[in-house]
Amino acid sequence: MLRKLMTTTLACALMAGPAIAYDLTEMSWDEIVDEAKAEGELTWYVWYFQPEFRQAVKPFEEQYGIIVNIPDVSSGDDALNKVLAEAGRETGDIDIIALGGQAGNRIDVEAVFLGPILPLLPEADRLSDEAEGVNWQGYGVKYWGNQTGMAYDANRVDPETLPQTLADLEAWIEANPYQLGFNYENGGSGPSFIHNVARNVLGITPDSVVDEVPDLVSVYDWFNSREDKFGITASNADSLTRLNSGEFLIVPAWEDMLFGLIRKNEVGDHIEFYIPEWGMNGGGNVIAIPKNAPRKAAALLFAAWLTSAETQTALNGVFGSAPANTAADDSNALVPNDQRANSRVWSAPLSDRDVVPGFIENVVQD
Repeated sequence: MLRKLMTTTLACALMAGPAIAYDLTEMSWDEIVDEAKAEGELTWYVWYFQPEFRQAVKPFEEQYGIIVNIPDVSSGDDALNKVLAEAGRETGDIDIIALGGQAGNRIDVEAVFLGPILPLLPEADRLSDEAEGVNWQGYGVKYWGNQTGMAYDANRVDPETLPQTLADLEAWIEANPYQLGFNYENGGSGPSFIHNVARNVLGITPDSVVDEVPDLVSVYDWFNSREDKFGITASNADSLTRLNSGEFLIVPAWEDMLFGLIRKNEVGDHIEFYIPEWGMNGGGNVIAIPKNAPRKAAALLFAAWLTSAETQTALNGVFGSAPANTAADDSNALVPNDQRANSRVWSAPLSDRDVVPGFIENVVQD
């Protein structure tokens, strides 16, 4: 994994590049729009929902006459690796890039990206540069909120009986053996479940300060003592497929993924979603503009459009994503706003990376 080692070498390589042909900070918004239209196109690197996004950006293309190219990208890490590999070039291939919030802990954002761009956006006061507990210092702007939680078969489970606390979950598993399934790889919903069960077993709350990784034996014991009462699935998608088919009653899931599958009739609308009081991790993706982007004005205009209240409302309706603009309408979300108080951060206290590998070694492989 790339860590935050983007230091003097990269910074010097970036500084050695040519001066920007124009300074966005010295231009009015109308001038930026005019320059963007003159540039005529942009390339957005985003690693998920690519076919859907190619349709979703059409209103932008029609409004401004600017073509949005979305190349095939296999993963967020591949996108990040490309922008880092191109950082020393005079001109890169990427105009704007989507990255997971935690990527901001792995690179020097000031060295790699143009900005801060947040203050340049017309709706800046409704937006945030924080995602997944990481402050992007205005160089990245959150445009996508996603949330893990628990999906359940509403035809067979009374919402009033859904487990909310760790004690509830323990009793529910005992009363419903092999009706809980979760993955530990190929998607983050299962790891979020494992992570937050671990926090609860260890008594770690959102306000806890964890200076070092605690002994996780009690976590492994919690799972191993129930190994004959839950099922392991292959992936996020496998969990939902098996829930939909009736094999399980409850599985961890991503809100936006479930929303999309229901919308496409690949999962029935009897599958519903909640965020339990024991906590499940929420995610967030940002957009950022590389310093060597060939079409910076078009990229900034696209960033403004993508994060606008109007577009964020539209994305909520199409994808079920949690809006990143406080003025947007989130009425298409699968959960009410009050449940979002149960959202947790991946990185702290106690990172998922400190829990899940040990789970695999001591529970799955043991």
